[in-house]
Amino acid sequence: MAAGGLAALLPAQTQLEYALLDADTPQEKENLVYQYLKKMDSRERDLTVPELGGDLEWLNTEGPISLHKDLCGKVVVLDFFTYCCINCLHLLPDLHALELQYSDKDGLIIVGVHSAKFPNEKVLDNIKSAVLRYNIVHPVVNDADATLWHELEVSCWPTLVILGPRGNMLFSLVGEGHREKLFLFTSITLKFYKERGQIKDKNIGIKLYRDSLPPSPLLFPGKVTVDNSGERLVIADTGHHRILVTQKNGQILHTIGGPNSGRRDGRFSEAAFNSPQGIAIKNNVIYVADTENHVIRKIDLALEMVTTVAGIGIQGVDKEGGAKAEEQPISSPWDVVFGSSISGTQEDDVLWIAMAGTHQVWALMLEDGKLPKGSDLKKGVCLRFAGSGNEENRNNAYPHKAGFAQPSGLSLASEEPWNCLFVADSESSTVRTISLKDGAVKHLVGGERDPLNLFAFGDVDGAGINAKLQHPLGVTWDKKRKLLYVADSYNHKIKVVDPKMKNCATLAGTGEASNIVGSSFTQSTFNEPGGLCVEENGHLMYVADTNNHQIKVLDLDTKILSMALPILNPEVCDVPDNLPVQKDKIRSLPKLPKSAPNVQLPSLTVAPGQTIQFLLKLTLPSDSKLNEEAPNSWFITAEDNTWLLQGQCLTGEIKDVSCQTIIPFQLPRSCLSAEAILAVKACLYYCSKGSSACMMKGISFSQPLQIASANQSSVTQVELIHTFVTN
Repeated sequence: MAAGGLAALLPAQTQLEYALLDADTPQEKENLVYQYLKKMDSRERDLTVPELGGDLEWLNTEGPISLHKDLCGKVVVLDFFTYCCINCLHLLPDLHALELQYSDKDGLIIVGVHSAKFPNEKVLDNIKSAVLRYNIVHPVVNDADATLWHELEVSCWPTLVILGPRGNMLFSLVGEGHREKLFLFTSITLKFYKERGQIKDKNIGIKLYRDSLPPSPLLFPGKVTVDNSGERLVIADTGHHRILVTQKNGQILHTIGGPNSGRRDGRFSEAAFNSPQGIAIKNNVIYVADTENHVIRKIDLALEMVTTVAGIGIQGVDKEGGAKAEEQPISSPWDVVFGSSISGTQEDDVLWIAMAGTHQVWALMLEDGKLPKGSDLKKGVCLRFAGSGNEENRNNAYPHKAGFAQPSGLSLASEEPWNCLFVADSESSTVRTISLKDGAVKHLVGGERDPLNLFAFGDVDGAGINAKLQHPLGVTWDKKRKLLYVADSYNHKIKVVDPKMKNCATLAGTGEASNIVGSSFTQSTFNEPGGLCVEENGHLMYVADTNNHQIKVLDLDTKILSMALPILNPEVCDVPDNLPVQKDKIRSLPKLPKSAPNVQLPSLTVAPGQTIQFLLKLTLPSDSKLNEEAPNSWFITAEDNTWLLQGQCLTGEIKDVSCQTIIPFQLPRSCLSAEAILAVKACLYYCSKGSSACMMKGISFSQPLQIASANQSSVTQVELIHTFVTN
């Protein structure tokens, strides 16, 4: 390659850019680009991109791709990106639109060159998750050591480099917001080289990673919150583009939107979201940061309606705001939390918004009120509260002069002496505070003193600036203990911060990206947890374990990670909440064969409202396999105590006996007896591997309950283990 990297393109391309500014018509612009290409193509020596190393890992392909062999005869757009970067995410819709217009048959190939900022982003499995999460359908190469980045002297994320059919560099576009130029340069380049017969229509072996994944009840859940009663959870099921409202045992009460992305208001069955993240609930109203639609949505659970309350559905560049919310463009809202203005008469009259796309914190006025260091504001106004819009780690007594770097999580501590917003500032790897008295922005933990250094990350417990985080995405305040919990996403941990002493320590997670439910917090593992919340009473914490596609439940009193919340579809939940048990539903449950053993379990002391988690582990004879086409199932009965079954899931599928099946059961808050017996039964169909003989087998577990009035642990686990034997 000629020396100079991308800098060698600058003189000629800068001349073209100035000429395009003076061009009045599309035809003039096309002619200017065409003449530029003639000049670049006639150079004595191409500015050629070096070959990618043959040992690099590829995604969405059948194998490694050679830039100079496999992509010879193609116009190639190289997208230098890192998956944490909001500006890189803003570019993806432009690339997706380009892919829809031109295929590899037309001569165009887009290649994502993943050049990591954080160490966690160099790991292929984490890039795989990002490729799926952001619906990237073109080839992606993991250039973990940023070899091509350094060869071309790329300087920032994102950067696009457009290559001709010989691997010759033609254009570069730095940053986001160049959609018109991207389409102009690409279309004329394809036309130019087609006229010269240099475009080949050969196929590139595309094999999408998403096509190999099994279905999952949740897909990359980004955030989770719990209502004041502690009885309802709201989950941003981000990858399925929907919001779920569930009981605390995982039973779905409402499914809103999904499974495909879109932007539609209306009834729950009609509404559509696009990668929603932050959620806030009060009574029967939920506000949603509909991130990739660049809007804030309102869900009314009573009316079962979704409306847009802020944003216009197009990414905004305004960093001031102040218009009526439904007319105010906003950019990639990532989290929302209720708060109160300093002069309002109503509680929760402000919705604070982590505006990741403009590196700011905004406010949506839900009622008339006044913000710190601000003037009186009318209901429905949406405006910037803190952050200049520059991407930096700058603290300042004046909120508009402070700087954030992709704020992604918010939590409110309204009580004295805190009276502040906590901000998970992901790209600076810090947690910051914004005073709700005077708007002052201060450092709490992580990062370093230089406001321009966004590379001060790590995994270090300590105080203040000595503590190190890696791209934290979520924060939640524990009112009971006066502690802040942090989803330290790229360290795969939950950290706890004492804001009084500025101490930051690991609460849960080993630092390994995996999915282990251990006997204690520090033996359990996570994979890029993105959000978390704590019950009002401080007992349970719920964690959106994003790349594990789960909500994990942590008991803060016993320090035990008690379970991954099972998500139970309403169609398998036979008994509606607060309604009498329907006798015909019970009669329709399967009948076990008379030979089915009945296992008597030790008596269990429980309390009204408590959740029992039955862990069913069944083992087949060694020469047998499960008949997956048959109705393998578990079910619950309580012959003389049908009041126990109110609001419960009475049955569910058993899809795989190689792993345990989780069966949640929550006792009614009002119990009609101090003693009861619950039966958990399973019915399996399996076949002998050596013959065509198939059989139906059953097992029943009888669980006596002693119902005490004293509070017990809110979740208790009971193992149900049985091995079937060959007759």
